[in-house]
Amino acid sequence: MGALIDGFGVVLQPTNLLYCLLGVVIGMLIGVLPGLGPAATIAILLPITYGVQPVSAIIMLAGIFYGAQYGGTITSVLLRLPGEASSVVTVFDGFALARQGRAGTALGVAAIGSFIGGTVSIIGLTLLAPVVAGVALDFGPPEYAALSLFGVLLVATVGNGGRLKAVIAAGLGLLLATVGRDTFTGANRFTFDSLNLADGIDFVPIAMGLFGLGEILYNLEERHHRQQRPIAVANAWPSRSDLRQSRGAIARGSVIGFVLGVLPGGGATLSSLVAYAVEKRRAKQPERFGRGAVEGVAAPETANNAAATSSFIPLLTLGIPANATMALMFGALLIQGIPPGPQLVTEHPDLFWGVINSMYLGNILLLIMSIPLVGLFVKILKVRPAVLAPITVLITLLGVYTVANQVFDIFLVIVFGVLGYLMKKFGFEPGPLVLAFVLGSVMETAVRQSLLIFGGNPAGFFTRPISGSVLAVLVLVLLLPGVRRLAKRKEHV
Repeated sequence: MGALIDGFGVVLQPTNLLYCLLGVVIGMLIGVLPGLGPAATIAILLPITYGVQPVSAIIMLAGIFYGAQYGGTITSVLLRLPGEASSVVTVFDGFALARQGRAGTALGVAAIGSFIGGTVSIIGLTLLAPVVAGVALDFGPPEYAALSLFGVLLVATVGNGGRLKAVIAAGLGLLLATVGRDTFTGANRFTFDSLNLADGIDFVPIAMGLFGLGEILYNLEERHHRQQRPIAVANAWPSRSDLRQSRGAIARGSVIGFVLGVLPGGGATLSSLVAYAVEKRRAKQPERFGRGAVEGVAAPETANNAAATSSFIPLLTLGIPANATMALMFGALLIQGIPPGPQLVTEHPDLFWGVINSMYLGNILLLIMSIPLVGLFVKILKVRPAVLAPITVLITLLGVYTVANQVFDIFLVIVFGVLGYLMKKFGFEPGPLVLAFVLGSVMETAVRQSLLIFGGNPAGFFTRPISGSVLAVLVLVLLLPGVRRLAKRKEHV
């Protein structure tokens, strides 16, 4: 407890306060700009941190990471442009709420859920870090393979195009995930002898094309654009009914995000997907999801922010980065001459507890900034479609180009924009495709590594407690609908 209090003393120093605020503001701005992302921003800023005090540097970089999570919500809700994979699920109901004139409700619920999820996760990080980190050590390729396979199964439950169409879209997403050079054999797959495809397809062109450009093309053909009711700033905040409705979703999302965020590889994306699927399955009227359910925004936003915070656990306690951004944070610590791992708590308690306590403060700063800005963000929807559509296209193309500075990525956006338009026209949701694409590369690598470990025998997955349990749950989830249908038939007979 004494070390925790000392940590507040560290973060409340004027210099560290300034860097915490700076990190959160930069993170929110980066989240609003699709394409750049927190990982790229931290990579750009790494050389600058060399001349900054270690505690201040890591506090700022951490603020950029969790600040970007909420920033990505803004474009997902208002423009249907998810800049990060973890924001894809928010699009389903967030954008639907915006079209109903309730963008303020979506952004407000997201802000509150993000704050609560982040805070719960920080408390968990403070109290349970060593225990949770120990569990994370038990995860190897078989466990990641089982989890990613479970995630792909859940993909079929999101969207409103029907289960069969969701499965078809997810299958296409898995196929797109295989494009590029095989990391095991070095063979090129589906590259059509193009060097531009040798490294595979990036998430950003797919998401920007399917969601952003595809929506615009569809609206142009339909010759109607979203018309919003005038929203006063005073009404651009969730009602008590909205908050009551999202209470359970926020609580469950916090737990799901904290647990799954610790696991390396797509923790925030998987946690947002699982949280959404849980709420949809629990709902008395699941058909509301995808059409503007408040819980459909609260659950994934809470989960991905909780996951962003808990992903610090394996880095700070074991020296194991859980994702690409944490790998850069690992590098930032090494630049400062501080090796992350078990000794961090004892040898550098000011940094360990200073960073953790900065997250408490950073989440409060995010909430304080979000409240007055919600009304301002909502006004974006009052811009005439003839003006807003070109701006959205410009943001899309600029966001994609900034990823690798390649014109080919702009071509990919156009291709996926046409695909997104066709999918929407024929009743297919792009969400399952994008989510399966993100999980596909993780699943393929983990499955192939596992088969090498098991000597090619897939039965090995069931010999390990965690992977076997996950696969058993997966089988139950697949069989449960059929069992329910049989039970109902017997009741009628």
